[in-house]
Amino acid sequence: MNLKYLLDTNIISEAIRPIPNPNVIQSLITHQSSLAIGSVVWHEVLVGCYRMPESKRRQVIATYLETEIKAKLPILPYAQQAAEWFAQERARLTQMGCPPSYADGQIAAIAKVNDLILVTRNVSDYENFQNLKLENWFVD
Repeated sequence: MNLKYLLDTNIISEAIRPIPNPNVIQSLITHQSSLAIGSVVWHEVLVGCYRMPESKRRQVIATYLETEIKAKLPILPYAQQAAEWFAQERARLTQMGCPPSYADGQIAAIAKVNDLILVTRNVSDYENFQNLKLENWFVD
């Protein structure tokens, strides 16, 4: 498996929206063998699911997460190298007056240390990180 992309939470959740963005869906299909998620994203999507009341929708989401995400995508850890990179970036960005979200910083760090392109709709959340490759599959 040759990984190229790390998917942000909004990309994972797009696939189960009632009317998903066609560009995102096509990109997920096109790049299916080169996709991964970070453990932080896995945490975020699970929390979102667990916070929902018991319902048919919650069951659909839980099944999607188990069969389409957990079973098919590598879940990369937030480990020592990522923690060190994020610590440097967090200190730098805080000194600049733009402290990053902790979860976004962890996601960015996982992408950076694994030399992956971070795919997100929220490019502005990540644009201040140094040398981080970003793509937004919501645009043509």
